[in-house]
Order: sequence, then C-alpha cells, then structure tokens
Amino acid sequence: MDNPESRVTDEVRQTADAIGTMEIRGAATIADAAAKALRTQAEQSSAETADELRAELRAAARVLHDTRPTAVSLPNALRYVLFDADGATVEDVRASVVTSVVEFCDRLENAQTDLGRVGANRLRDGDTIMTHCHSTDVLACVEAAVEQGKDLTAIVKETRPRLQGHITARELVEMGVDVTLIVDSAARRYMNDVDHVLVGADSIAADGSVINKIGTSGLAVTARDRGTPIVCAAQTIKLHPDTLTGHTVDIEMREESEVIDPDEADEIGDITVKNPAFDVTPPRYVDAIVTERGQYPPESIVTLMRDLFGEGTTEPWVVE
Repeated sequence: MDNPESRVTDEVRQTADAIGTMEIRGAATIADAAAKALRTQAEQSSAETADELRAELRAAARVLHDTRPTAVSLPNALRYVLFDADGATVEDVRASVVTSVVEFCDRLENAQTDLGRVGANRLRDGDTIMTHCHSTDVLACVEAAVEQGKDLTAIVKETRPRLQGHITARELVEMGVDVTLIVDSAARRYMNDVDHVLVGADSIAADGSVINKIGTSGLAVTARDRGTPIVCAAQTIKLHPDTLTGHTVDIEMREESEVIDPDEADEIGDITVKNPAFDVTPPRYVDAIVTERGQYPPESIVTLMRDLFGEGTTEPWVVE
C-alpha cells in the first residue's frame, strides 16, 4: 500500500485549510466539519482492506488535527469517530464511521440548545451582559433568555486583532438585543454597568481553567475586581481530556500580519510581533461553567471530565 497521507481526499484538505484560516470557526462548527470530513474520507476511499481504510482515516485525522492545536473540540470529534472505526471489512469500517458521524453531529446539534436553556437561567429580565470574542454557546444562552421574554442589553468587546466581536454584535442585534460596541481596553470603564460577563471557551482544563480568546483572563480579573460574575458557556466537547494526565494546553500562535501589515512593521523598524490566539483564565476567576449537562463550579469539572472520558485518553490518529 502507498503512503496513507497521499490518499487523503481533497475535501479533507479543503476542510483543514478552512479551519486553519478560520473560515470555519467556533468549536461546534469546527467539530462538525472535522467529523464530516472523516465521513467523506471513508465514503470516497478506494482502500482494499479494513486496515488500509483505518490508516487513511488516521492520516486524514492528522491533517485536520494539526490546523488548530488549542481548539480541543477538533480532537474530541476525531476521537469520537475513530474510536468506533471497527470492522473486518472496508464496508464494515465505512458503515461504522458514517454511523458515528451521524450520532456525533446529532449530539452537537442538541447540545447547544440544551446548554442555552441552562445558561438562560442565570440571566434576569433587564440584565446587561458583556461579551468577548464570538461564541455560539454564549449566543445560545442569550437567545434562550430572549425567547423566555427577558429584555437584555449587551456591551460587546470588539476583540482584536480579528474583530470577532463585530460578528457577536451583529447576531445579538438580530436577536433584538440592544448592543453597545466598545474597544477592548474600555472593558473596565463599563464594567460597573454589567450584571454578567459571558465568555465561551476553546477548551477547558481538568482544574477548571478556561482557555479562550486572548484577553479573556484580563477581562476576568477586571470582573472579579468589580464583583461582576463571569460565566463560561462551553459544551462538553470543549473539555480537554489530555489535561487529566498533566498535559498542558498548547496555545496557538497566529500570523504577525493579523496584528500589523508587514509594510507598516518595516516602517517602524526592527520589532518582534507576537500574536497568541488564546490565554488561560485560572478557575478562581470563574464563577460557573455552563454545559449542556448542567452548571458546574470550575473545581467540579474534573469529575464531569472523568465521567465522560475516564482517567486518561489516547489519540487514535497517532496509532500506527
């Protein structure tokens, strides 16, 4: 058999490119796209044996996995699909993958709705929220609260350098929420007007630390200083099972050009540009983590994680 990497489909590579460039963004959207890309690999494969197909699927998973190292929903999706890629024949493996992908995507679709209902219970009629970046889980909480008849207003941080807060602002306006857009550095100025800070997560560690868009940790410190509750809305696909065994979360570093145009940098002179995509908020600054399974204090996340993943985990895409 030739190299499995050479058999990775164009559709898988296109999905990987879209995830890497953030054309596909948001943990649930990334997980959905990754799972469906593995289904495409299985359906289009010309492998002659079950082992050959499994090798191709692992190769496709590696291509997808390497795009966004901090977005843990991506490897969680790959784990879900590959752990059940059993069977003695190609058709058995293919059918197993298709079934797993359908189940996984159905769970994703229902999880956000359930999470929204849980998060909406924290919001009261007349509350003002502050948001950071763009989180579909946060928006699900707000949407559920609005559907309950609660009148909410939002102060939205624009979230540089990619300005994802503009997406959040637009979607909140479409829900009928009164929105004020602010620059990131104005968060403290407006914190006294805020009842809840709502943030999403790209991953959550076993100790309850929240890994989210850069600037989240500073916002959490400001919120704690002003006595404003900070709530993280995150589906369980964002729990980071590797941290159960002491694995540290890899913080993605993005292109310098997102921060400054290369020509402008040349005009300034000899500078180094750093563009970390995420930071880590310690659990002591987080009041609650809302999931589709309920609301948890950060220190209880380890129990939920063990229930879902056991004491440890493996990465099937590295198994040869």
